[in-house]
Amino acid sequence: MAIIPDMPYNTPMPAIDPSSIPPEVRRVADTLRRAGYEAYLVGGCVRDLLLGRTPKDWDITTNATPDKIQALFEETYYHNPFGTVGVVITETEDPRLKVIEVTPYRTEHGYSDARRPDHVAFSQHLEDDLARRDFTVNAMAYDVFENKLVDLYEGQKDIARSMLRTVGDPDTRFGEDALRMLRALRLAAELGFAISHETYEAIARNAANLQRISLERIRDEFTRMVLSDRPAEALLHAKQLGLLAYILPDLLETIGVEQNRSHIYTVFEHLVRSLQHAADKHYSLEVRLAALLHDIGKPQTKRFSREINDHTFFGHEVVGARIARKALTRLRYPKKVVDKVVLLVRWHMFFSDPEKITLSAVRRIIRNVGEENIWDLIAVRICDRIGSGKPKEQPFRLRKYQAMIEEALRAPLSVQMLAISGDTLLRELHMKPGPRIGWILHALLEEVLDDPKKNTPEHLIPRARELAEMDDEELKKLGEKGKMRKEQEDAALVRALHKKHGVAPRE
Repeated sequence: MAIIPDMPYNTPMPAIDPSSIPPEVRRVADTLRRAGYEAYLVGGCVRDLLLGRTPKDWDITTNATPDKIQALFEETYYHNPFGTVGVVITETEDPRLKVIEVTPYRTEHGYSDARRPDHVAFSQHLEDDLARRDFTVNAMAYDVFENKLVDLYEGQKDIARSMLRTVGDPDTRFGEDALRMLRALRLAAELGFAISHETYEAIARNAANLQRISLERIRDEFTRMVLSDRPAEALLHAKQLGLLAYILPDLLETIGVEQNRSHIYTVFEHLVRSLQHAADKHYSLEVRLAALLHDIGKPQTKRFSREINDHTFFGHEVVGARIARKALTRLRYPKKVVDKVVLLVRWHMFFSDPEKITLSAVRRIIRNVGEENIWDLIAVRICDRIGSGKPKEQPFRLRKYQAMIEEALRAPLSVQMLAISGDTLLRELHMKPGPRIGWILHALLEEVLDDPKKNTPEHLIPRARELAEMDDEELKKLGEKGKMRKEQEDAALVRALHKKHGVAPRE
């Protein structure tokens, strides 16, 4: 995301294909028009259509007032001061079309809290509605039926040069709603746009107003920023513009903090790069947040060791987990998200010498984080490595650890896999407890390994009756043969896992 100067630009934009408008949206607009009202698609959906993207939301603006809008549709809801009516669409499978928002043209005046207008008035003029919008690329309206684009602020030209520019004076726009400053960074990260020089400077001048915005609204913009394709650029600009202090102030402590000789980046640079790799791999929100916060405890734990003539950060994962919990809780993230990110931060230092890793140690890590989180922990480790400037995503050490995790997670071959148990033999064959039970089960296991289709009670119980007729010596021989076969099959599966990850089998 670059800053580019404001300049005239004349590049024709491709027209919107009317057939790309879903029939559900067209029906809502048509209902308004048939009733004698105007109806335009407006805002982000128009921008996305011009960009060839599929809109996430569909918004319609009209000169009908909320009560008139509600009178035209069977199922609606209206609980806001801005006149927005949610029209519920029941006959659609697309979740993006379950609700189509219809908003009257309106004017807004007075923003004493830098968050919301003091006065809202409905209007009969589309021009009034477009004038109050944030960025030129969001201030275009499209008439579906006339195939006409209303673009009063040269939004098409700004789309053509991939630029974000406010509608009118940027200080005024950011004074009306300070969250628009974060939205600028988020949109630039989502769309790959630059921010105009005039707009960028206005964000820097108005950054302190972000403290007047609710943490929930900040969280929502920050989340979309993190989930974008370019979160690193957004965070670097948030730092440069003074916005980071109102999003994740703890990250400020990592700026300029040098690490030890195994790192080439400062802590902040490393964390931002780790987050970007998580985005490049399309990891989940929790993994991305953990990648961003995994070393946030380093500034507090940094110590110089004369013994190794370098800095150490012992316990930074424990301190970092506490900081991460506090930071994410402050932003009102759901407890489920907070708990998982904290878990990943706390255990991201699981790595050790591959020659000394034991299967029991791997199992302990899995118990600590849970089977459902172990691969996300590996993902954080990969982000940590790439964020450190290492060229390989999965070196030998990590591949070996992955192989051992799969081995630890894999249920070993055993008689427990059979469709019957020792209790079944006691009950159905009226046998007494003793070694013959085990011999029969292992003999049955060998048959099932040869032909898995035989693993049913219908086959195994009659076959167990046959085996039970054998004498001890003959049955024991079959049982031990089955046990040996089980061990051989188990070893072969482990070898296959190691081959899959390109590592040598453990001795």
